[in-house]
Amino acid sequence: MAGGVQHRQAEAGQRYDVFHTDCPARDVVDHVTSRWGIWVLISLRSNDLRFYELRESIQGISEKMLAQTLRALVHDGLVWREVEPTTPPQVTYGLTEFGRDVGEPLTELFDRITRRLSPRSAG
Repeated sequence: MAGGVQHRQAEAGQRYDVFHTDCPARDVVDHVTSRWGIWVLISLRSNDLRFYELRESIQGISEKMLAQTLRALVHDGLVWREVEPTTPPQVTYGLTEFGRDVGEPLTELFDRITRRLSPRSAG
């Protein structure tokens, strides 16, 4: 029954086989490293944000893509979602402990890249 091994939780000391197409860890990596996933995690690194605040913080993302990206990251346990029962509903997003843990090296990568880039010339 080796085919079902990928869907079980990894036991202590064991790792998922991320090169296997059915590996759940592979889906999380795909969502984190998607075009918008990394920007959502970086945007949420210091503050919880409402949907429209998040959209405004990530230039170029459409509402549809933000909603899809958030849905995947919430499903993966990286982002939490809280709906306030107002009219219209206000939805706030933030990083879970897992999301902060995954986002930390992404933030370090982002910071390293921005420190090493030469300033853009005016004009």
